[in-house]
Amino acid sequence: MKPTLPHRPRWRSLALLALCLAPLLWPLEHLAERYYRSELASQNRQTLDLYVANLLGTLHRYEVLPQILGDLPALRAVLGAPDDGVTQGNANRLLNNIAAQTGAEVMYLMDTSGKTLAASNWDKRDSFVGRNFSFRPYFSEAMAGRLGRFFGLGTTSAKRGYFFAAAVRKGETIIGVLVIKVDLDHTESLWGKTPEQLLVTDHNGVVILTSRPEWRFRATRTLSDAERAAITAIQPYPTREPRPLNLSSDAWLTQTHDIAETGWSVSILAPRTLIDRPVRTVVAIGGATLLVVMLLVGLMMQRRRHYLERIAFEAKARRELEGRVAERTSDLEGLNRRLKQEVLEREQAQQELVRAQDDLVQAGKLSALGTMSASISHELNQPLAAIRSYAENAEVLLDHQRTEDARGNLKLISELTGRMASIIAHLRAFARRDRHAPESVALQPALDDALALLAKRRRSMEVELIRDLPAATLWVEAGETRLRQVLGNLLANALDALTEKGPPRKLWLSAEATADGVNLYIRDNGPGFCMEALGRASEPFYTTKTRTQGLGLGLAICETLMRAFGGELSFANHKQGGALITLRLRAGAPGVSLQPSEDRSA
Repeated sequence: MKPTLPHRPRWRSLALLALCLAPLLWPLEHLAERYYRSELASQNRQTLDLYVANLLGTLHRYEVLPQILGDLPALRAVLGAPDDGVTQGNANRLLNNIAAQTGAEVMYLMDTSGKTLAASNWDKRDSFVGRNFSFRPYFSEAMAGRLGRFFGLGTTSAKRGYFFAAAVRKGETIIGVLVIKVDLDHTESLWGKTPEQLLVTDHNGVVILTSRPEWRFRATRTLSDAERAAITAIQPYPTREPRPLNLSSDAWLTQTHDIAETGWSVSILAPRTLIDRPVRTVVAIGGATLLVVMLLVGLMMQRRRHYLERIAFEAKARRELEGRVAERTSDLEGLNRRLKQEVLEREQAQQELVRAQDDLVQAGKLSALGTMSASISHELNQPLAAIRSYAENAEVLLDHQRTEDARGNLKLISELTGRMASIIAHLRAFARRDRHAPESVALQPALDDALALLAKRRRSMEVELIRDLPAATLWVEAGETRLRQVLGNLLANALDALTEKGPPRKLWLSAEATADGVNLYIRDNGPGFCMEALGRASEPFYTTKTRTQGLGLGLAICETLMRAFGGELSFANHKQGGALITLRLRAGAPGVSLQPSEDRSA
């Protein structure tokens, strides 16, 4: 029976879902507006605080100057002699210098009637000298003994400024008024070109500083009759009737900071578009997200339908597969029987392999036994030959009644037997992976002992020995007996190689101290190494000799001992012919005494 599948999702169902979710955009818009309004208010509050701090800092810099400068002798002198041209000139130049140093726009000195006696702009076209400013409020406050403050437009210069005035006293009597005018135009330029606007209003609500020139000297509220009369009397603005400044509260977001000491209010006005634009963006993103959600729901419903269709198709395929499996089961049973037979045959072959491995292990044991016997024979042949030579010499010496000389030969025979015991002990230790730490050994005496064991054979072969060894003793890290064993084997191999060459036969020995240790070179003028021998010289049981001449263990044992010393053994052919063997040994600490070498005359 064909399964019943759900109908395709209809788009009108998705449209209905969209209508249900659309009201969620209104609280999203409300939350976004609150968030961006809060962020804008926080940012503008910091900007407003910085501007107010900068404005107050500018004013405070000049606030105390009128009281300090009133004590200057040059200014007091002009108040005492107002008609003296010299005194007046000194005062003018002094005020000009102080104004230039402090950055004040104008400094001027008035008598008690309000007449200007000296000014920093005395040499300018709009000089204050001779003008009367008694109508200004700051003059009245200074004459009353207070610090005069006033913001207004200059009647002479027509420039805005903030005025500080202080009385000049002689004892308790006021003899004049010193005034400093501060230019505040640069405070507007600090604002820069930003969407937010600056607005500074005085106690009349009239704009005195702003980032928009068209708002300057306009009233933000309706003025009373008393305020208009005061404006007419003191003339702080360029007009006596400031025009109103009508700002829509819906178009601007306003934050205000009041300055108590000046009676001003500093406001920052941010256009509402700074909030509306990101809010609209958030709503647009929310609408797009809603559309994506609807599309995802439609896709999920579509995928569900495809999933149900796939399940039905897989069920049909499963039934067909079960039929094929039933057909193949009988074939697999026959194949399983044949496989069991092959497993039995494989197990029998495995058992035969185990027996063959046991036989191979036994053969390896026998080979190892043969290797050890050959090693001991190889290492003891040279001392035995020397003992035989010393014994024959002792017999001849006794026949001639040379007892002391015969006793010396017997002593050497005793030392050689001790040496053989030491060699056997070291061979046993070598087979057990000897762990004895290397010791400091003198190289030259060890080399002399090895040469002494081979001296008779070398002389019988007429081999010329060329020594190039330093006079100073070379100390190396090695074992006393094992180093002699290595040197004896290498020198014996060199003599074996020279048997294949006719006279003259030569053997060179040289050594040098390097930064890494000590290098010993053994060179002969024999046939040298063939290419195969260079690669396999230290390989156990590899030899170019006949079976009666050696088993190929000498160089393998030497390289193993050298590695135990921390050294290195290398083989090469010399460019002038013959073999070159290099022993690289670690340097040892100098010893206190040298072990005596054996008699070279043996």
